[in-house]
Amino acid sequence: MGNLKQSILAGLFSTITIGILTLLTYKTDFGIFIIASFGSSMVLLFGYPESPFAQPKNVFFGHLLTAIVGMFFLHFIPLPLFILIPLAVGFGVGLMILFNVTHPPAGGNPIIVIIGGVSVEYLVSPVISGSIIIIIFAIIFNRLILKKKYPS
Repeated sequence: MGNLKQSILAGLFSTITIGILTLLTYKTDFGIFIIASFGSSMVLLFGYPESPFAQPKNVFFGHLLTAIVGMFFLHFIPLPLFILIPLAVGFGVGLMILFNVTHPPAGGNPIIVIIGGVSVEYLVSPVISGSIIIIIFAIIFNRLILKKKYPS
């Protein structure tokens, strides 16, 4: 029965967190707060918070690092997309592992950045601002509601 409760609460908090990011993005003039890879982050933050991949350091720096890698490849490496995208993903994954900030959902950020052709401002909003918001919600959910030690 505990698994049912956790799954319901994880689904509920994922809905609330992504809902807040969506409202901020579409119903305010504050900017963009949501990216596709944040949906995958919900699985780890609310379903498996004890995972090393779900820790705030990994969430924040994993998303930031891979978005920067995507930007670097987009703006400085003049190759066709079918070569650029896999290289950027590979470098992003490799750097997350090297710097011990692996967050699997962030592996998709170079794809999002390159296909979207985003500007440097994208690093602040949605990557940094959105990551901070989802980390805050994960701390509230895991510490206050589930009474888990998070971050661990």
